[in-house]
Amino acid sequence: MPKDLNNHICNEALFAKLFKTHAKNLHDFLYYKFGERLNPQDKVQEAFIKLWENCKNVEPSKAKSFLFTVANNLMLNAVAHEKVVLKFQETRPKSFTNETPEFLLEESEYMHKLQKAIANLTEAQRVAFLLNRIEGKKHKEIADMLDISTKAVEKRIYGALKQLRKDIEDI
Repeated sequence: MPKDLNNHICNEALFAKLFKTHAKNLHDFLYYKFGERLNPQDKVQEAFIKLWENCKNVEPSKAKSFLFTVANNLMLNAVAHEKVVLKFQETRPKSFTNETPEFLLEESEYMHKLQKAIANLTEAQRVAFLLNRIEGKKHKEIADMLDISTKAVEKRIYGALKQLRKDIEDI
């Protein structure tokens, strides 16, 4: 046998009245206790959603207490999650690699040579080359962006590659 309407808050009019009565006070309570950074308005909404989901189990006289308890717990969970995130951010990744110091030095020298060689390309070659190799654009896309033909883009990219091979030895 279902409970009488007076013993629970599943009535929409009663629920709306509860919302109008307690939403602002609940928001202010959360705001004053935890501040704005955890978005107290969202927690108020979530608390009312949980109240609606449990409306048959909550008596109207206990609704305010239920809302404040649920909202407070939601904020405490958010604070705990923030602490986990901060702890994770503080942990440093391992600072060693499997590469030898000589390899790392050669890699650094190679990157320096490559950057210098790219800087020595003509502007047209550099733009086409970087759009293709770094941003992954197709020749047709680059042609449309630069308002030139696809053949011109190919010529610029291949000219850039030829120049880079010439500038960087041991490739």
